[in-house]
Formats: sequence, structure tokens, C-alpha cells
Amino acid sequence: MDKEDLKKLAENPEFIKGIYNYCDRWCERCPFTSRCLNFAMGSEQFDDQEAHDLNNEAFWQSLSKTFQMTFELLHEAAEEHGIDLDSLEMEEFTEREKFKDEMAKNHECCRAAKRYSEMVNDWFDAAEEMFPQQEEAFNLGDGLDQPDDGEDAEEASFGEALEVVRWYQHQIYVKLIRAVRGDLDDEPEILDEYPKDSDGSAKVALIGIERSIAAWGEIRSYFPLQDDDLLEMLVHLEQLRRKVENAFPDARAFIRPGFDRIDLNS
Repeated sequence: MDKEDLKKLAENPEFIKGIYNYCDRWCERCPFTSRCLNFAMGSEQFDDQEAHDLNNEAFWQSLSKTFQMTFELLHEAAEEHGIDLDSLEMEEFTEREKFKDEMAKNHECCRAAKRYSEMVNDWFDAAEEMFPQQEEAFNLGDGLDQPDDGEDAEEASFGEALEVVRWYQHQIYVKLIRAVRGDLDDEPEILDEYPKDSDGSAKVALIGIERSIAAWGEIRSYFPLQDDDLLEMLVHLEQLRRKVENAFPDARAFIRPGFDRIDLNS
């Protein structure tokens, strides 16, 4: 894909503008991949198994081409908007960004999200020896007949819950870092005109928190002996959810392109 192909792809009216800005990056479970420019670019560039391998030279060559195209488009856009890229005070800019990074990391929501990701690792490390017992309970690898539909559904439900927990484990923290950073970057004079990006990121974090709470609720039924630890996890997530809602009171009302519908009657 060259620069012109990228421009033509971006002009496709079927794509929902900006849908990839406020998603959870779980393309395998997304109902809007056919309307996502970001997904289409990935499918166009990495359309074979070999190119999907991060360790494969083809991946890095393709990524390098994407960088070059983006670099050229950036300079074109900067020139069109009268931005002189050479005039940026990089040292001052870097120091300012470092300061914002530290403020974000020390925000109570981000600290709590970081602690949650550590709690998840601790739980999986402690529960690792119990997973063979879970497999036996689901008749996995024991030489018996295939489980009936009920057992199969139960096994899938447990596995999917684990998958959900692992998917959002670190993403909640990442989205909250972006939300806090965005809040620091927001310019007051334009807030009345455009939705706040920070609210959009916070909303994605809230969705991840709530899906994680649901997943832990499912997992809890399989580990009665670890109920206290799992209850502590759920309490921590609920407290984090409330912290995020307090810090970003308008996050719930943020309309994510494609995912959220606008209620014209409200």
C-alpha cells in the first residue's frame, strides 16, 4: 500500500470516522471491523500468516513503510496548516511531557488501576496449581467422552471469563493514563465546542472495568476456596470504577463513534 492507496482507503464513506480512537482493540470480538479504517489497513498490509508474526522481517518492513507514509502525510498536513515542525522547542516540550506523565502516573485512578493489574498477576500465580483441577472438572484431557452441550458451555464460559480478565488487565491502566493526560492537555477555550478526548478514554476504561467485574464474578463460582481473594479483587475494581466516575463525571455521556447511539429524545 502506497500513500495514494492509503488516501483512497481513508476516503471510503463506509468507514466510521474515528471509531478506532475509543475502542478496546479487541478486533476479534468487534462487530465493526468492516467499518474500521484501522482494521482495514492492518488487513491490507498483513494479509498472510507470516506477516502477522511480530518477529518476522516482513512485519518490520511493512511497519517501516507505514512510518514513511505517515511521516510524509504529517509534513503535508503541517504545511497545509502553517505549522513549522522545525520551530518546535523539543527540550522544553519533552520536559513538559515528562511532567504530565508523572502527574498521570500519580493520579489516584491510575495508581489503583496499576495495583489492579498487579493483583491479577498475583492471583494467577497463586491459582496456577489449581487450573489442572479445573481442567479435570471440565473433563479436559482425561480420556473420557466429549462433554455434552451443558458441560461444553460451562467450559467455554470459564475460559472466556479468563480471556476477558487478561485482555483488560493492563488496558484499564493504559486508558486511564490517556484519560488523565488528555485532561491535562485539554484547552478550555475549545471544550464547549468538542467532546473531551479524556472522557472518551475514561469511558473505555469504565467499560473494561465493568466487563472485568462480570468476568471475575464468573470465575468466582469455580474457586470457592479463594472467595476472599476474589472478593477483594471485586471490591478493588468497584472502588476503582467509582473513582473514575468521580474524576470524569461526563465520561458516561461521551458518544463513541459507531459504538454509542445518540438519543435524540433526551
